[in-house]
Amino acid sequence: MISSSEYGSHSWELLVTVDHQHEGVPKEFLLQVAGDLHIGGLMLKLVEQIKIAQDWSDYALWWEQKKCWLLKTHWTLDKCGVQADAKLFFTTQHKMLRLRLPNMKTVRLKVSFSSMVFRAVSDICKILNIRRSEELSLLKPSEDTLKKKKKKDKNTKEPVTEDILNLCNSPVSSGLSGSPGLYSKTMTPTYDPVSGTPASSTITWFSDSPLTEQNCSILAFSHPNCSPETLAEMYQPRTLADKAKLNAGWLDSSRSLMEQGILEDDQLLLRFKYYTFFDLNPKYDAVRINQIYEQARWAILLEEIDCTEEEMLIFAALQYHVSKLSLSSEAQDFTCESEVDEVEAALSNLEVTLEGGNTNNILEDITDIPKLADNLRLVRPRKLSLKAIKPYWFVFKDTSISYFKNKESAQGEPIEKLNLKGCEVVPDVNVAAKKFGIKLLIPVADGMNEVYLRCDNENQYARWMAACVLASKGKTMADSSYHPEVHKILSFLKMKNWTMSPQAVSDPENTDMKPECFVSLRYTKKYKAKQLVARILEAHQNVSQMPLVEAKLRFIQAWQSLPEFGLSYYIVRFRGSKKDDVLGVSYNRLIRIDIATGDPITTWRFSNMKQWNVNWEIRQVAIEFDQNVSIAFTCLSADCKIIHEYIGGYIFLSTRSKDQNETLDEDLFHKLTGGQE
Repeated sequence: MISSSEYGSHSWELLVTVDHQHEGVPKEFLLQVAGDLHIGGLMLKLVEQIKIAQDWSDYALWWEQKKCWLLKTHWTLDKCGVQADAKLFFTTQHKMLRLRLPNMKTVRLKVSFSSMVFRAVSDICKILNIRRSEELSLLKPSEDTLKKKKKKDKNTKEPVTEDILNLCNSPVSSGLSGSPGLYSKTMTPTYDPVSGTPASSTITWFSDSPLTEQNCSILAFSHPNCSPETLAEMYQPRTLADKAKLNAGWLDSSRSLMEQGILEDDQLLLRFKYYTFFDLNPKYDAVRINQIYEQARWAILLEEIDCTEEEMLIFAALQYHVSKLSLSSEAQDFTCESEVDEVEAALSNLEVTLEGGNTNNILEDITDIPKLADNLRLVRPRKLSLKAIKPYWFVFKDTSISYFKNKESAQGEPIEKLNLKGCEVVPDVNVAAKKFGIKLLIPVADGMNEVYLRCDNENQYARWMAACVLASKGKTMADSSYHPEVHKILSFLKMKNWTMSPQAVSDPENTDMKPECFVSLRYTKKYKAKQLVARILEAHQNVSQMPLVEAKLRFIQAWQSLPEFGLSYYIVRFRGSKKDDVLGVSYNRLIRIDIATGDPITTWRFSNMKQWNVNWEIRQVAIEFDQNVSIAFTCLSADCKIIHEYIGGYIFLSTRSKDQNETLDEDLFHKLTGGQE
């Protein structure tokens, strides 16, 4: 054995580059270190050698080759695997980042580049006063949108200066003391629930944060719409493959920004990633409601989600109404209403939740399984002939529909029994033409069985549609959400059902509306501006009396009722298949979609899922469902980690409850979404 003194010293030289702004001070330092020196000791040694008196507390070591932070200060260099060839960078953990919000405004603020993205988004949402940060994430802009932007910049002679809201003085880690991220019965209302303006009692805490009243207004109000030219220049997905590109850029929530190649002052998009908006409350969520409204608005204008012409006019009327109220001074003024006692408010909320009222029926409701029975028409599409439309007597019980030749034969065996669990329910409605149809895509062994039900009127349609929607999720009409679902469908139909009122649309030319700002390009090409103005004003009559926040919530509800709502698309190749398919990921199911026709092939519900995992070597996601159903696919349009995180994220969000002591279980989120790479 040779002694260490004979062999030579165990110490070696390590080069560290320091990120500082001081002139005349070198940026590179050569330190004599040993393998048993811990990271904290290395940083202390480095600071002593730099000899600059400043606050170094936000600095940490970044290992360039391994693309990782050395944050465990008690670990030794040997344990970290750091050797003489390592390139270490001593830099700040919090750096400037530009974020484009759903309302297309850009904010510039300091964000932690060393925390996991999940935590960083939580900190960002505290600054912006958005509750339920787990519903949002950061997205890299797709290459196609950037290409279109570069092309636009080439064509414009004058440089466009982007209006950026600077929140750079914000202390990211501390967040807002007056803005708890979760629900609490003792929370002070921070916004007026009618107009969305900051409540006067909260202006005191606004002054302590970078989110002043003016900045809050920028985030909580919908501002004048963009010009039609700007809309035309924005990237619009044409096909399912285009839509799949939009979802390829989600950042990994379990890794930091720096680890994912994000640099200081880069621009990212802050978006609602998960379409389950939990506990939306106008008293606390003016910014959140406005940003969801804006994300929905742009999805419709840019045709990221399809809707009918009738629906497009509803959306246009609501946008016109919101922009009118946002510009009017009345909406900006704080409406001084009498303060409602907190206990009284909690009691009234409880009453609403329980759908309070007739206590005599409670026992009856528990013991009786509700059922629907009515005359409807059945339509079965036939490939070689016209659709066959026949009237039958339909009975809806539990989660299935049975139909009989007539009411008298309902005691016997049905002609057919349709089990709706796991089916796709698509509205087929044209209120003006008095068409109230329900399209059912029922899973069978070799794909989807297509059935149409035709109802006679709005009320019948609302009851049957709500029952179908619940049954598809495995719920019966006994579920507490049945009656609110019926009410929601009826209110949406009421908005669609407008009649021409001469005094309301006396002279469309006198209105200062730019209809091109409220509808997608398809309709501006189809109709003249005058025609669009007249039709939007027609539709506007049904919503003209709504307060500002209610109009936004109605818009969000209407968006949620669209068949494609909440679907994020990815191009995948299923195991054993020779062609590519599109996979739609939603809050409660996965849908395999034909890439050429856009038709759903099969649906799998998360409620039937037993387990899922990823083979990281071949980047394949494998999922097992009940009844020995298993699927596996590789993702072609994005990293398979993104789909894996989506599935885990939705399952995580389904565990939330409105408990006042609830705190987010971050560890559970990472267990469900992180994967074992």
